Amino acid sequence: MSKTDNTAQRFIFENTDIRGEIVSLNDSYIDALAAHDYPEVVRRLLGELIASAVLLSTTLKFDGLLTLQARGDGPLTLLMVECTDQRSFRAVAQFRDDITESALPALLGKASLLITVDPVKGKRYQGVVPLEKETLAASLEDYFAQSVQLQTRLWLACNGETTSGLLLQALPASAELSREIRNESWQRITALAETVATDELLDLDHETLLFRLFHEETVRVFEQEPVRFVCTCSWQRSAGIISTLDRKEIDAIIEEDGLVAMDCQFCNHQYTFNKEDIEAIYEQHYDPNLNEKPQLH
Repeated sequence: MSKTDNTAQRFIFENTDIRGEIVSLNDSYIDALAAHDYPEVVRRLLGELIASAVLLSTTLKFDGLLTLQARGDGPLTLLMVECTDQRSFRAVAQFRDDITESALPALLGKASLLITVDPVKGKRYQGVVPLEKETLAASLEDYFAQSVQLQTRLWLACNGETTSGLLLQALPASAELSREIRNESWQRITALAETVATDELLDLDHETLLFRLFHEETVRVFEQEPVRFVCTCSWQRSAGIISTLDRKEIDAIIEEDGLVAMDCQFCNHQYTFNKEDIEAIYEQHYDPNLNEKPQLH
């Protein structure tokens, strides 16, 4: 079968309390990075974080936004992905010019992994763990062990053109009430997943990969969900940001340059505002939720 692209797919192991998720992205991943000239090592690490964010968004029952941020004081200062409950995402990285191929700890230096959930309704949640492991997958597993207390394993792969990920997670006791049986099932299934090769994760379609890994298990696979790159920037949102800034500073920029320019850090799109735009934003109490430019009257 052909490779499954730009989709996430949930699966469960029948008669156990273990769920899984698999994601494969190529075009959507390339689109997300198209506006940036990232070094190869940054492309791969950002790809792994994108796959992670999509996988994690499926583990949380919420309507809203999930944000993953890896921040450090090394040559690679930021990896960031935003993913919605609708499986749309955008991503960005920041780094110094002297970045070279290197291990994750050396690239990020002293770093932390921040996970933020912004639901449409309800309270914002943030969790943070030190980013001390050799891989992003291991660091995320640490987060689940420390903050969520759920047994979780991840396998991530990215070659700069395609990114994929596999997640296994133990659920609360339901089908298996014995702790001993639950532990045995977890050890058995994660051991099977450990045999996955990077090339298999990147190249095989979901059905073939799951059969190759778990053909001795009874696996129920659910429908694929499309995953898309979508940048949510807009002229209106940029205007909303300007409305929170000091008017004198904005007027000084207009006086010197004739306009105010704002660049989206995710897609590099630039939004410009002339003197009339600035007047409308400040004098008419501009609402950033409006879908059209404000007009002077």
